[in-house]
Amino acid sequence: MSADDVPGPKADAEGHDVVKAARVARRWPVVSASVAVGLVVVLGIIIALRPRLPFGIDTEWMGEIVEHRSPLWLGPALFFNYAGGGIVGSVVVPVVIFLLLLAFRRPWGATFFAVASVLSVVCVQLIKHTVGRARPTEILVNADTGSFPSGHTANAATMVVVLGILFPRVWVWCLGVAWALLMAMSRTYLGAHWISDTIGGLLLGAGVAVIVWTPLAHRLAIEATKPHPFFLARSPQEAARQEQSRQ
Repeated sequence: MSADDVPGPKADAEGHDVVKAARVARRWPVVSASVAVGLVVVLGIIIALRPRLPFGIDTEWMGEIVEHRSPLWLGPALFFNYAGGGIVGSVVVPVVIFLLLLAFRRPWGATFFAVASVLSVVCVQLIKHTVGRARPTEILVNADTGSFPSGHTANAATMVVVLGILFPRVWVWCLGVAWALLMAMSRTYLGAHWISDTIGGLLLGAGVAVIVWTPLAHRLAIEATKPHPFFLARSPQEAARQEQSRQ
C-alpha cells in the first residue's frame, strides 16, 4: 500500500497536498541518514584493517579520561552503564516505551520504535562481530566482545530520534540529545569504548531510526492527528506543517 492509499487527510485547509509534503519533507533526512550509516560502514572497514590500533584521537581522549577519573563521576557513569545495556537497557526500557506508546494509542509509533530498536541492535552486533575491534585496556566494567560501534550509544540515539519524531517538542529533543551525549561520555569514562566507537554508535543509531521512519512517515503523521488519552490531538494542518519543517 502506498502513502497515497493510506486513509486520512490528503490536503490541508489551504489546499496543500499533505502526502506530497510528507514525501518531500522526508527526502533529505533519509539521504542524511544513509550518509551517516555509510560513514559508520567506512569507519568500520578502516578499523577492521587495524583492530588493535586505536586512532590518535582515541588514545588522547582516553588519556584525558583516565587522568581525571574520580569517585564523583563513577556513580553516574555506572548508572548509564546499567540503564543503557543489559536486561534493563535492552529489554525492560524498550518494552516499557513500547507499551506506553500503545497506551497513547499510537500503534504505528510503537511499531516504529520496535522495528528501529531491533534493527539498530542487529546492525550493531553485525558490525561488532565483523570488525572485531579490541576494547580499551582501561575498561572498568564487564563487556561483550567487540568495541566498535558502541551498542549503548546506538540504542540511546535510536530511542532519542524515534521519540523526537513521535513527540516533536523542543524539550523532548533537548532531553534526548543530553541523554545520548551523556551515554556516549559514560562509555568512554568507563573505558568500555574508544571515542570513535561512541561516534559510530550515535551515527548508526540515529541513521537507522530515520531510515525506518521513511516508509512510516505518512502513517505516523496521520496517527498524530488522532486523539489520545493524555494530550490534545494535533490538527491535520499542524501535522502537515511539522512534516514540512523536517525538510
